[in-house]
Amino acid sequence: MSEYNFREIEVKWQKHWESSRLFNAQVDPQKPKFYSLDMFPYPSGAGLHVGHPLGYIASDIVTRFKRLKGYNVLHPMGYDSFGLPAEQYAIQTGQHPAITTEENIKRYTEQLKNIGFAFDWEKEVRTSDPDYYRWTQWIFMQLFESYYDNKANKARPIHDLVAEFEQHGNVQVDAVCDEETSDFTADEWHAYDEKTKQQVLLQYRLTFLAETTVNWCPALGTVLSNDEVKDGFSERGGHPVERKKMMQWNMRITAYAERLLQDLDPLDWPEPVKEMQRNWIGRSVGAEMVFAIEDHPRQIKVFTTRIDTIYGVTFLVLAPEHELVEELTTAAQREAVQEYVSQAKNRSERDRMSDVKTISGTFTGSYAINPFNGERIPIWIADYVLAGYGTGAVMAVPAHDERDYNFAKYFGLEIRQVIEGSMEEGAFPGKGGTIMNSDFLNGLEMQAAMDKAIDFLEEKKIGKGKIQYKMRDAIFTRQRYWGEPLPVYFKDGLPYLMKEEDLPLRLPDIDKYLPTEDGEPPLGRAKNWMYKSEEGEFPLELSTMPGWAGSSWYFFRYMDPKNQNTFVSKEAAGYWGAVDLYIGGAEHATGHLLYSRFWTKFLYDRGFVPINEPFRKMINQGMIQGRSNFVYRVKGSNTFVSYNLADQYDTSAMHVDVNLVHHDQLDLAAFKQWRPDLADAAFILEDGKYICGSEVEKMSKSKYNVVNPDDVIDRYGADTLRLYEMFLGPLEQFKPWNTNGIDGVFKFLKKLWRLFYDNRGNWNISDAKAGKEELKSLHKAIKKVEEDIERHSFNTSVSTFMICVNELSALKCNKREILEPFLIILSPYAPHIAEELWEKLGHTTSIIQATYPRADEKYLTEESHEYPVSINGKMRAKVSLPLDLSREEIEKRALEHEALQKWIDGKTPKKVIVVPGKIVNIVL
Repeated sequence: MSEYNFREIEVKWQKHWESSRLFNAQVDPQKPKFYSLDMFPYPSGAGLHVGHPLGYIASDIVTRFKRLKGYNVLHPMGYDSFGLPAEQYAIQTGQHPAITTEENIKRYTEQLKNIGFAFDWEKEVRTSDPDYYRWTQWIFMQLFESYYDNKANKARPIHDLVAEFEQHGNVQVDAVCDEETSDFTADEWHAYDEKTKQQVLLQYRLTFLAETTVNWCPALGTVLSNDEVKDGFSERGGHPVERKKMMQWNMRITAYAERLLQDLDPLDWPEPVKEMQRNWIGRSVGAEMVFAIEDHPRQIKVFTTRIDTIYGVTFLVLAPEHELVEELTTAAQREAVQEYVSQAKNRSERDRMSDVKTISGTFTGSYAINPFNGERIPIWIADYVLAGYGTGAVMAVPAHDERDYNFAKYFGLEIRQVIEGSMEEGAFPGKGGTIMNSDFLNGLEMQAAMDKAIDFLEEKKIGKGKIQYKMRDAIFTRQRYWGEPLPVYFKDGLPYLMKEEDLPLRLPDIDKYLPTEDGEPPLGRAKNWMYKSEEGEFPLELSTMPGWAGSSWYFFRYMDPKNQNTFVSKEAAGYWGAVDLYIGGAEHATGHLLYSRFWTKFLYDRGFVPINEPFRKMINQGMIQGRSNFVYRVKGSNTFVSYNLADQYDTSAMHVDVNLVHHDQLDLAAFKQWRPDLADAAFILEDGKYICGSEVEKMSKSKYNVVNPDDVIDRYGADTLRLYEMFLGPLEQFKPWNTNGIDGVFKFLKKLWRLFYDNRGNWNISDAKAGKEELKSLHKAIKKVEEDIERHSFNTSVSTFMICVNELSALKCNKREILEPFLIILSPYAPHIAEELWEKLGHTTSIIQATYPRADEKYLTEESHEYPVSINGKMRAKVSLPLDLSREEIEKRALEHEALQKWIDGKTPKKVIVVPGKIVNIVL
């Protein structure tokens, strides 16, 4: 084979890798391990576009490099295969989501294999596989059977808590629990009936049922996460979403808030991701207190980080969903309040938090009493306060908070500055109001004032110092079909766990994938959806787990996917440990990454895994953007004008499928066949060609700029695709896809191929000793590529390969001593061509089993320097001289150099400036 036939080569080696099981990882304590992970893909029906493999290619390069360096590598792939898209397709077509999902996975797998990834496919997992979700259900059961012990600062089995109740009641218990949990003695515990005991335990369990405010989408018949809602509508389908209270399963991620916060610091993650998690967790130190309500028995609880500004409070604000809104609304205000609550409930929390411009709210008609000075304070409602954050109520100090200030100005409420001591810190100077002084806090520094105010609250038993977190417990159920069934049945209205031996609880067959006519989740359509136990038959939970359930622990299952006895063996978890490199999108910072850390810490607490953080190092890959092409239609006609002539006509731009365009030139015949309405299109050309316009945009079907990797591979090969995606720019940056630039990478591979053949196409490799320049070129590349991979600078490696091949081509190098090691360093990037040439060099084992070559410094040390020689400030020649010459010798040789004689013209220089290793400047 004298020509570079990439199609034949790539199919050959992909089959070889699969049949030889070359990338299958086993526990091997004799070798250092490297665990590389790509974020779990959801297999959509659209398949991959060229933006999707970017991170996969980067991780594949690293894992192949690590193998060459002697590491035992685990590099698995699988699918996050539960989810709303497959369910919506099932609703529209009646086809079971499992069928759609299987087809999508088959398509994804085929595409991934075509790119030549070194995945261990025997470790593949799918969240929708009952053998997998059996263990997701099992982890849920462990959470249900656990509570969080604040003294031990970890999760413990619930039976330990029961033992404490039996001995001492809950008086000595310091555990995370519901706020309204009552104290009881051991005798009272023993006197409780079974139902009461279970109700008490639900107040402590790490997963529990509670009435929760959720994003409810009636059209989809399910609860949506904040990520799935935009501007009050579902991202999928654009249906209205409302906020309502529903009984939901929750998980006490808040128990882990401080650990999730503190353990971020040592992680080698992008700082923006860590900062997003810090902000999401939102640790605040302050005070919690209650305000009495005038002529009403109830109280309003608030949390504030600045209790020292208590004398500047001029109104209270409740979230529209606050439980007291209806009670506190007077008859005169009822219509206005009801109208406002109805309007506010359709705005998502994310919109409410981010919208700082819209000011809206209404007065309830009721007043609270400031416990520090007895003042009457009007109680308002506004949607900038969230029911689920803190207490759902805030004490407004408009002189010290921008949102409170804007609200007060808009509605004409009092703005009162507190300026004593350091309390003027954070105020808005000149924003008016009465200056309040207080003998109680007068003259104290901020912290001293806060401490004194908290002492007052605790003395009066109306509040206490508190650390508050913005993060809330995670809602763990969705009213959907295509998700993990919860292993829970109900007896006397209370939840109980199935027996472990009855797992997995499989999804039942149903006639439709919609909620029932009574509004129950789709599982309500199942026949005999009951749990049979010794005590009888009991109804099973009708909701399923959210999408994040299966993806919160998949990295453990990859280590030991066939184990039927446990979710991961201690041997496998102990050896593979934390993921050494995790590549994926930054959009998962406050969802998947937080939940994964939470579940890992829980499993660590309970002794199931040896690590308490799942991902040591993480890289967020940037997005590959589309390069859109445009044609220009003359308005009112079917005539299209070439780009550089378009300004001469009255035209409108129209997106055109980029696959009909090559080097910005439109394939006219293909364009006419693209759409029926274009069959009779006419063209005004320039130089006989139709040139398209272009613009960088997000890759999208609607813009016709989606590039399928299969098409690129068919035209140029997988190695070209891999190299080109890395060549586009730094991994973390956004960069545009431009098919026009891929030709250069393809030509590079053909040029590499020609190093191994003579002009007549015959194999031509020499065993002669390599020359100094050849060795220098090779060892520069070895060193640079190793450094680049270690710091994940893949684009500069591709440039290094190109420079090296150009240098070797100029030297007409065909030496085995040079080309063999060059193939090894190239192989992580372009594995197919490297394997083929490696075999042709006579090797009977894969290039992946070779050893990465060592850069020899003796070939990297420069012995000479090419001096630019200037005469009177103008560079006239370059003179190559040994680096060990003295200044005098450099000056002598430069002045004697033949190329400079016509400029010197026999004159004696006035001055010669020599900078050794840099320049020579002659002044005549």
